[in-house]
Amino acid sequence: MTRFIFFIIITFSSISLSAQTAEDFRQAAHQALEAFDTPGFSVGIIKDGKAILSEGYGTRTINKSESVDGQTIYAIASNSKAFISTAIAKLHVEGKLNLDAPVQDYLPYFKLYDEYVSQHTTVRDLLCHRVGLGTYSGDVIWYKSEKSAEQIIRQIQHLPQAYEWRGGYGYTNLMFITAGEVIKAVTGQSWSDYVKENFLSPLDMNRTQTSVLDLKRLENIATPHITHRGNLPIKMAPWEASGAAGGILSCTDDMLKWMNAQLHPEQAEQKGLFPKAARDQCMKPHNPIRSNNFYSAGLGWFVYSREGQKIVTHGGGYDGMYSRVIMIPEMKVGIVVLTNSMTGLSSAVANYIRDTYLGMSTEDWLKKAVDDEAKSRKKWGNKFIEPMQTRAIKSKPSILRRSMTGDYHDPLYGHITIEEESNGSLYIHFEGAPALSAELTHWHYDTWKINWAEEHAWFYFGTVQFLLDNNQNVMGLQFDVPNDDIFFEEIDMVKDRKM
Repeated sequence: MTRFIFFIIITFSSISLSAQTAEDFRQAAHQALEAFDTPGFSVGIIKDGKAILSEGYGTRTINKSESVDGQTIYAIASNSKAFISTAIAKLHVEGKLNLDAPVQDYLPYFKLYDEYVSQHTTVRDLLCHRVGLGTYSGDVIWYKSEKSAEQIIRQIQHLPQAYEWRGGYGYTNLMFITAGEVIKAVTGQSWSDYVKENFLSPLDMNRTQTSVLDLKRLENIATPHITHRGNLPIKMAPWEASGAAGGILSCTDDMLKWMNAQLHPEQAEQKGLFPKAARDQCMKPHNPIRSNNFYSAGLGWFVYSREGQKIVTHGGGYDGMYSRVIMIPEMKVGIVVLTNSMTGLSSAVANYIRDTYLGMSTEDWLKKAVDDEAKSRKKWGNKFIEPMQTRAIKSKPSILRRSMTGDYHDPLYGHITIEEESNGSLYIHFEGAPALSAELTHWHYDTWKINWAEEHAWFYFGTVQFLLDNNQNVMGLQFDVPNDDIFFEEIDMVKDRKM
């Protein structure tokens, strides 16, 4: 079988913009670097097949001198979803799978909260966030887990329904993990190998990787930072089992090639990359979210209208790195901003460039973005006020250590073990996720503070309460770990009782 090699040749030129406008983008980037609490970021812009910018601002790691540029690798997180949806739409157009076939035709073990829903949820449903699960529900299953994708998918059935099936919206990473396994079932290749063979290699995206493990042989890698903890540098989190939901790492030079293919689907089809019909499937509205600007989920993208133009976009949130991709298909404009911080900078800069191309006023764009960032930080900080202020410092536990230790089980998550070490310290261990291990210290009453063994980007303060029956026997655990994504409160641990 002939294999087409598709090298999109992008020339770095400002031919589509005046030199002054290109310089305006650079100035805006420098202003954003000063205004936002971020070590560095890279910006890429493409127009009519020509790269306007692919540059970096700031440094790879805080307080170090290595600058970022168009080749610097960042995690693109959920911007990976467009690769998965394009792969599945390609397979659909080629007749190798059916977007409207039940997922169980490909993964018989796939189950949701209801038997009918499980049997009738389609591959298309996976990709547009309408299966009835709440936004980010179940992320605690896969976060820092060493389980396989199949093991994670088998636990989804224990998540509760949040809204009417196909009658609402809930952003779900788990359905894209499932979609990755559908690719494997149909092609015999992992989603990673399929994406490499069909997209990354033909597009000459040589810097783009599908696993953190692949970074060991490369240089010029950005360091993730936990912004709300003083830009604390952390190591790259391994998102191996969840890679189909957000495991790709790339640079702006490479992302311009990806966007250019999306913006010129006829050329992509002629070169055997993917059919135009596949791209069109992904970029059309599938699941309405807001009516005021016709905002809708596509397949691996979000679609809305602005100034009479169709806008296609997605963001990415990874441990210590946020990103944003925006395309204006009719204008052949693509914008990508990759950062090594957890701030709104990526969306602010991308939106500024978008509105410039749309001819809209950008007055006070930076002030508004910084004000929004401050509000977001305040909202984040408020999550910890009540648990800190209501602590009863002089209280004592009503239970003995020996009744706290042992094995706990939850069908959704699996097992948790609490052990007393030889030095008398209590430790909690999460099945399949050793990175979540933590020491427990008394907080108040029968509640213990979780002191994580390593830094986590999405949360840092948390407690676990030991639940008792009427005879003061420990029956289970109740978590309170304030954050916006990894919902430990979904875990309902019951202690294994010895007969």
